[in-house]
Amino acid sequence: MLNKILVIDDEEKLRGLLARILKLEGFELYQAADCKSGLKLLDQQAIDVVLCDVKLPDGSGVDLTLKIKQAHPDVEVILLTAYGNIPDGVQAIKNGAFDYITKGDDNNKIIPLIHRAIEKRSLEKRVDALEAQLEQKYSFEGITGNSKSIADAVSLAQKVAPTDTTVLLNGETGTGKEVFANAIHQNSNRKNKNFVAINCSAFSHDLLESEMFGHMAGAFTGALKDKKGLFEEADHGTIFLDELGELPTDLQAKLLRVLESGEFIKVGNSKLTKVNVRVIAATNRDLKKEIEAGRFREDLYYRLSTFTITLPPLRERAKDIEPLSLYFLKIFSNKTNKKINGISKEALHILKFHNWPGNIRELKNVLERSVILESSDILTPQSLPQDLYANAMASAGQGEKTLSAFSMASAEKIHIQKVLNYTGGNKAETARLLSIGIATLYRKLDEYNIH
Repeated sequence: MLNKILVIDDEEKLRGLLARILKLEGFELYQAADCKSGLKLLDQQAIDVVLCDVKLPDGSGVDLTLKIKQAHPDVEVILLTAYGNIPDGVQAIKNGAFDYITKGDDNNKIIPLIHRAIEKRSLEKRVDALEAQLEQKYSFEGITGNSKSIADAVSLAQKVAPTDTTVLLNGETGTGKEVFANAIHQNSNRKNKNFVAINCSAFSHDLLESEMFGHMAGAFTGALKDKKGLFEEADHGTIFLDELGELPTDLQAKLLRVLESGEFIKVGNSKLTKVNVRVIAATNRDLKKEIEAGRFREDLYYRLSTFTITLPPLRERAKDIEPLSLYFLKIFSNKTNKKINGISKEALHILKFHNWPGNIRELKNVLERSVILESSDILTPQSLPQDLYANAMASAGQGEKTLSAFSMASAEKIHIQKVLNYTGGNKAETARLLSIGIATLYRKLDEYNIH
């Protein structure tokens, strides 16, 4: 696709000469004789670069630059003048011009200058595309699922995101806590600043303190120079503390001070460092039990749990297994250059039967492996892990009475279990939604060994 150049100049011969030269360079050319017609063309065509005379019949090119940048901020403007003067040049750059050059003397500079302007525009387009991908990846709309439990969690996260409130994410391993943390950050006023994540269980005590709060040169063996901690890196942004329940008690005290005053002391330093950081913490532990056991500070818990969001395990989101599976299927099919367009009913039944102790992370890993193994255009049971079917049957509580994963009775059991999960175990509501009598429901629960 050719880059589009618009030449705005009231001198027809000069305009025509520039047009011929630029066409030979492989550009698509448009011409205008004044400000009004130039602005009209900009509204009609996706112009990349404007070459514009400073003196035009109906206005100044310097003033026109400001109008162009206000209406079309991505368009680069190069101003041409017969008589260069410093005030005009300074104002042109202030108004957003890419450059300001003199006609005649600088004609040999025009082509390289246009190429540089186009390179800048192309780079901005790529950055915008990457930012759009990032926003989409970490938007709340990107959180897959239709179940009430996940919808409630998303609703809470959307409400707290625009604030600076500390958030505590509770949930089992693999439920998507970091995805939620990223989404909260990307939908906050801090989204243009750093999002920094640290897993509190991944470091030894001393290394964790250094990673979080930084250290001074000579603070310990191997500390050859001053180092910023992640709290400093996240200044005016967000820090995500994963596996918070693993944080040693003395570091809990330092974290509490940061939350209360925004201050901490680096390892080996005596001076305070001040930061403005939003904290999002996550844990798969029951912090109240950790407090009772003396492993977690009660005052820190109450400071962190100002706004708590609990992420449901995948086994409580049965209706989300299919959309999540299709989402991962698309990702890994594209990554492996395979054309796998769906999941067979048999494979989907097996996926829905499984208890998913590793939650979404486990489902993602299973789909990635299965896509690699699959040789047809649809995901089949043969590509799923061999133990998945057995585990799914065991988790369904069938005991000695084994149902075929593909029988009508099996499908009925899955449906009853899903509706029971949806109602939170309310059998009267489950019977109503299934349009059967309560006695019939109890009989089927007993028949299929559903508890």
